[in-house]
Amino acid sequence: PGYERPMMRSDVLIQKKDRLGWLILNRPENKNTLNTSILRHILECLEILDADKDVGVVIIKGAGDEGFCAGMDLREWKDMTQLQHREFFGLNAKILTRMGHMGKPLLSSVHGYAMAGGLGIAAACDIVLASGDAIFGATEVNVGAAPMIIMAPIFRCVGRHKGLELMLSGRIINATEAEKIGLVNQVYPRGTLDERTLEIASDIASKSPIVLKLIREAYYTMSDMEYFKAMRYLTEMIAITASTKDCKEGITAFLEKRKPDW
Repeated sequence: PGYERPMMRSDVLIQKKDRLGWLILNRPENKNTLNTSILRHILECLEILDADKDVGVVIIKGAGDEGFCAGMDLREWKDMTQLQHREFFGLNAKILTRMGHMGKPLLSSVHGYAMAGGLGIAAACDIVLASGDAIFGATEVNVGAAPMIIMAPIFRCVGRHKGLELMLSGRIINATEAEKIGLVNQVYPRGTLDERTLEIASDIASKSPIVLKLIREAYYTMSDMEYFKAMRYLTEMIAITASTKDCKEGITAFLEKRKPDW
């Protein structure tokens, strides 16, 4: 599908250009907070982007000047029944799970706030890029809740002590500290974040789609394996990768000093 112009899901936008697909959280008047509607549409848009063979890399960002995502919409959340809470947080879990199963890399481009569930979505991406004014927090404890679901992606980024400090205190940290503890890959001035995100995403999108998919699949499969079991699994995966047409084309292109034709 061609959607260089935005595809509208009202609270989520999709844009596509030059092998890149953007998933844009689009509730700027509500700080891009997560309610049931936007969670459903994020899941739907992830499916669309993953199925699109013309998209090599997916970038998640927030609309508006204020920030990426301020977390859950507490106005909807506070009046829910336990059954509704299960459905609501089940959707959140499905999104983070679906992100892990994507067949292409995910980048988050974070400006302003990335709080609670918003932090979870950012951290669940393969690469997190942030502007210097970005702030991050697992702030659920401050309203008597708990950052249960976002623990999974966060603890794959940071160690136990720092992770628990964030979750038990609800403390908000700046982009520099987030980079230092492993939540963020790179920090850029606000005015250059979009440009640098585009450069990094475009570079990754220029690589073989099947190899990118196999790298992500191998990472998520082996991440909780015992060490020697992981070695056996990765030996099989490199043998599969080396046998692909793209690997043979890449080696041939390198030897012939030309760009590969994936």
